[in-house]
Amino acid sequence: MAKAKYIDDFHKWEQGFSYFLPIRVRFSETDMFGHMNNTVPFVYFEEVRTEYLKSIGLMDEWVKPESVTFPVVADLQCDFLEQIFFGENLKVYVKAASVGNSSVDLHYMGKKEDGSVGFVGRGTLVQISKRTGKGLSWSEKMRSLLQKQIDVKV
Repeated sequence: MAKAKYIDDFHKWEQGFSYFLPIRVRFSETDMFGHMNNTVPFVYFEEVRTEYLKSIGLMDEWVKPESVTFPVVADLQCDFLEQIFFGENLKVYVKAASVGNSSVDLHYMGKKEDGSVGFVGRGTLVQISKRTGKGLSWSEKMRSLLQKQIDVKV
C-alpha cells in the first residue's frame, strides 16, 4: 500500500494515540471468505469518534435541546494496511490532529491483537449551525477542549 499522505512519520504518528475502543469483528461485517468488508471501518470510526467526543465533553454541548450547533462529517477516508478477519479483536483509536475555525481533523487507527495496524484513516468534522447549515466557529471552551487533546501528545 502507498503511504497515507496524512502520515509523515508513522511511528511518531502511531505513538500519538491514547483513546480507543475495543471491537470484535462480527460475522455480519465480513464477506463469504470471512474477510472484513471494506465499509466496516467507517462504522468503527463513527463509534470511536462519538465516544471520544463524549469523553472530552463536546458531545454534551451538541445534544442539549437549546444547542444551536451540531457536528457533521465533511470527509472521511480509510487506508487498508492488512487484511482483517471475522472474530479478530481490534483496538480502534482516534485522536484530534488539528483544529480549524469550525472544524477538527481526526485521525484513526485500527490495531490488531498482535500489534500490527490493519487500517488507518482520517476525516474532517465540522460544527455547523442548525439554522443555516453553515460552519459555525468553535466556542473558546470547545476550542480549548480540542486543542488540549492535541497538546497532550506533543
